[in-house]
Amino acid sequence: MPTKVLSCHLLGIEPVLVEVEVDVSQGLPSFNIVGLPDTSVKEAKDRVRSAIKNLNLPFPIGRITVNLAPAYVRKEGSYFDLPIALGILAEQGVIPEQNLSRFIIVGELSLNGEIRRVRGALSFALGALRFDIYSLILPKQNVAEASLVDGVDLYGVGTLLEAIRAASGEMEPVREEVCISSPIYSVDMADIVGQETAKRAAEVAAAGMHNLLLFGPPGTGKSLLASRIPTILPDMSMEEVLETTQIYSVAGELNGGVVSQRPYRSPHSTISDIGLIGGGNPPRPGEVSLAHNGVLYLDELPEFKRSALEALRQPIESGCVTISRASVSVVYPARFMLVASMNPCPCGYYGHPKRSCRCTPSQIKRYASKVSGPLIDRMDMVVEMPPVEFSDLKASPEESSAKIRERVNFAWEMQVRRFGKGMFNSRMGPSDVQKFCKLGPEEEELLKSAMERLNLSLRGVHRVLKVARTIADLSRSENIKKEHLLEAIQYRRADKLEGIYAF
Repeated sequence: MPTKVLSCHLLGIEPVLVEVEVDVSQGLPSFNIVGLPDTSVKEAKDRVRSAIKNLNLPFPIGRITVNLAPAYVRKEGSYFDLPIALGILAEQGVIPEQNLSRFIIVGELSLNGEIRRVRGALSFALGALRFDIYSLILPKQNVAEASLVDGVDLYGVGTLLEAIRAASGEMEPVREEVCISSPIYSVDMADIVGQETAKRAAEVAAAGMHNLLLFGPPGTGKSLLASRIPTILPDMSMEEVLETTQIYSVAGELNGGVVSQRPYRSPHSTISDIGLIGGGNPPRPGEVSLAHNGVLYLDELPEFKRSALEALRQPIESGCVTISRASVSVVYPARFMLVASMNPCPCGYYGHPKRSCRCTPSQIKRYASKVSGPLIDRMDMVVEMPPVEFSDLKASPEESSAKIRERVNFAWEMQVRRFGKGMFNSRMGPSDVQKFCKLGPEEEELLKSAMERLNLSLRGVHRVLKVARTIADLSRSENIKKEHLLEAIQYRRADKLEGIYAF
């Protein structure tokens, strides 16, 4: 009678229950793994055989067949090393077979029997709750992240011998205390001198999680400002910590502990489409998913590949990335605040008050064409950052991130009361805009005039209203007033680039 061991497989960030069936029968010695395994799963037989023999445990001389069910789902990764090894040992009578049915077991084996960490342990702990199996044997290096999930008994093991003890009921469950404290930043908004308009725009963008495009000549502080936006975002909730930690765990970027600080991802412009959006074989989360609940910063926006930038349009709108292949379709969360920066031209000095631009009109047009109109139209706010004057260096002390974060916190609280958790003004649908962005007669006339003069698309009009709603929230106003609308409209235009970009 085959021995059945329960394990898990990842489909995106979601756990899928896998039954590992181990059968040892008479015949010529062989070791076969079936059930659509990939190369890394097939290689488990060599790791398992060496680990068992090097620990002087009994290894069967006969025909070993391992089936990973359901057989129609492709399996990948090294999660199944430990359940296969324990299944074989149960067939040899080392472990009581009935004990294995109450565990979900994951882990990668080394050749000497040590157990290495795996990706996605937090997903496996969540899966144990979902599948009503409340005991999980996993590598001890993964216990910290799995401890975020209450209601699951965790058995962290460092060797195959410890796993045998845990499966035999000779080990007590363990749990690590996870302290989620407020993040401590080494940078602050007070570091930025001048640029009051840009800092105000960053505050508005953070308050409503709006997409922000910064443009201006080199050295005006675009990257400096973008890197400090996470410092004015409110602390993550427990739900956001779980979501973000789960993504980083699946991506293999979680080096112990949890992600308690809002992500700030700044990929280089040479990144590939798959690196930015996600995908590959097997699929992996991209930068847009690693920036979930945080900030994705794209410096020198026109230098990114056109195909990669165009692929951003779907996650910006939907808040997720769907990767479809012939055999599988996975969905990764991707709700992020997009911040991008760019120079006004290839040399960077188009429109500079003191330096002349060396670019020809055709070069400027070609540079501008690298970023499509539909992508620019999805930027809620467009802000120019002019050169800083010497007089600004001796100005009064700048406002700190903590002070700005207080106002942003209040705006977030208003949005929670309005929509519930996890919803922001930037993500309002057409019906929400109609309900929560009502205008008076004077404001309607102002918006109509702006739409005609700036050639705003319907999406552009909606984004103006969403930004105006956020500005009203920051000023603690229930209604959108004229001054709120005027400020939102100015974020949809860029006088220095009129005629080049269609804002």
